[in-house]
Amino acid sequence: MKYFTIAELCRSNTADRMGINNRCRQQHVTALTALVDNVLDPLRTWWGKPITVNSGYRCPELNAAVKGSKTSQHMSGEAADIDTGDRQQNKLLFEYIRKNLPYDQLIWEHGGDWVHVSYRADGKNRKQVLNL
Repeated sequence: MKYFTIAELCRSNTADRMGINNRCRQQHVTALTALVDNVLDPLRTWWGKPITVNSGYRCPELNAAVKGSKTSQHMSGEAADIDTGDRQQNKLLFEYIRKNLPYDQLIWEHGGDWVHVSYRADGKNRKQVLNL
């Protein structure tokens, strides 16, 4: 993990505001580390400038509070929502991941407000691309 931290991937303003304990367990740390090592750090190296993680690990209570999918990979530590602050630049991240990096799901969310990317450490990555 070169550019991202577990604390950053578990931080949540919503959890803080609502008093939700969003601490991750060791299995989540393992999954988050695999996501960073295989997708986020290589992406950041290519990009050459900071990328914001809007949402990483979510405990089930936090996931419900943000109306996440009941099967969200955020709850297993396998997913992150990332953002550059600009939709056109987010599209560049999306396309780079799609063409060059391993991933399970890659989702273009809300017209590019952010990019959702997940990675399965077990190697069973589906390379599923969605537009929500």
